Amino acid sequence: MHVILLSGGSGKRLWPLSNDIRSKQFIKMFTGPDGEPESMVQRVYRQIMSADQQADITIATSRKQVSEIHNQLGSKVSVCVEPMRRDTFPAIALAAGYLKHEKHVSDDEPVIVCPVDPYVDDSYFVCFHELEKMVLSRQYNLNLMGVEPTYPSEKYGYVIPETDDKVSKVKGFKEKPDLETAKRYLTEGALWNCGVFAFRLGYVMNIAHELLDFTQYSDLSEHYADCRKISFDYAVGEHENSIGVVRYSGQWKDIGSWNTFAEEMKSSVIGKAELDTECDNTNVINELNIPILGMGLKDMIIAASNDGILVSDKKQSSYIKPYVEKMSQQVMYAEKSWGSFTVLDVQPESMTIRIVLLPDHQLYYHSHEHRDEVWTVMSGEGKVILDGDERCVRAGDTVTMKAGVKHTVIASTELGIIEVQLGKDINVEDKVKYPFPEI
Repeated sequence: MHVILLSGGSGKRLWPLSNDIRSKQFIKMFTGPDGEPESMVQRVYRQIMSADQQADITIATSRKQVSEIHNQLGSKVSVCVEPMRRDTFPAIALAAGYLKHEKHVSDDEPVIVCPVDPYVDDSYFVCFHELEKMVLSRQYNLNLMGVEPTYPSEKYGYVIPETDDKVSKVKGFKEKPDLETAKRYLTEGALWNCGVFAFRLGYVMNIAHELLDFTQYSDLSEHYADCRKISFDYAVGEHENSIGVVRYSGQWKDIGSWNTFAEEMKSSVIGKAELDTECDNTNVINELNIPILGMGLKDMIIAASNDGILVSDKKQSSYIKPYVEKMSQQVMYAEKSWGSFTVLDVQPESMTIRIVLLPDHQLYYHSHEHRDEVWTVMSGEGKVILDGDERCVRAGDTVTMKAGVKHTVIASTELGIIEVQLGKDINVEDKVKYPFPEI
């Protein structure tokens, strides 16, 4: 089974825990089977592999998310990088090209496309086997999964099947309706469109070649900016008459807001927080190393991180996005393939950052033109390289890098570093990368 997971978006509806680098799918909001915190992408990846240990998973994502994906899923996971946002059809076409030209997948192989962030039970991914069978049977050119609705929703599009059988030909699609129309759809046996597609690889490659000018995956990636922004539904679904749908009747929820997230919290509190006995239907998520006390709160969400603090009525929290978009704030926390960083303090000519470097990982060998840096090792052991010279470091050591000095650090154990950046022009663009030196 070949699965393409679509991972995009900045997840502004879960601010301040989500930002431009750390989208909602990377927030460790769940508890895994081992009792450890688990993110959406970790949960979905685990569920797919549980349903099929031989599953071949490729994550289609933006460049900003690659490091975080490797941090949470490991360095071996396949990632297809979208150079810029171009809606779902170009993203799927690019990933399909990656499967064909980089992984050498046959045109006849079934491919399943799925969003990276559904909150579902394991039977959802077991249903992928039914989709795979539908593709192999070639009864339909395009195959979908439809969720049996549990209530009339105005938030989702609908698939109209011809019959109420487990697998049916699709009669049509309906956009997000008003409440009364949604009620009528349910009486007609309509299904929620959950954004899961399945097809032969060659089917989408043929359509991609009709709509996009490319020969190889590398060619498509290089000229990706020229691709027209268009959804998979409009590019493929609206022009295809041979579409089948398989019913899914298990749990399915789109956790896209603080309100829906709170519904799945195992506890009312995550992090350092206390709620008094007068609080009701209130949740606190605190990533700061300071306590939060809530008293007499009703139907509230409090979320705190280095990026900001949200205090909101639960219902009102669904309307957060336009307000967050007005804010101008640099990313204060992010997980990277090598570890994580947290911005602790920002001043006119200095910035203080806490860096956690995972064992056997390293930073790029790089320099800065407009700032000096001072590293203070707080915990762990490792090696620092300055202009080709290597030295060992451990807790208590301090290293100074003047502007122009090439430098990197390699962690032998988990390494905690406080980095102080000093200069009149401190910005993320001030970085020159070099090949790693031979020591």
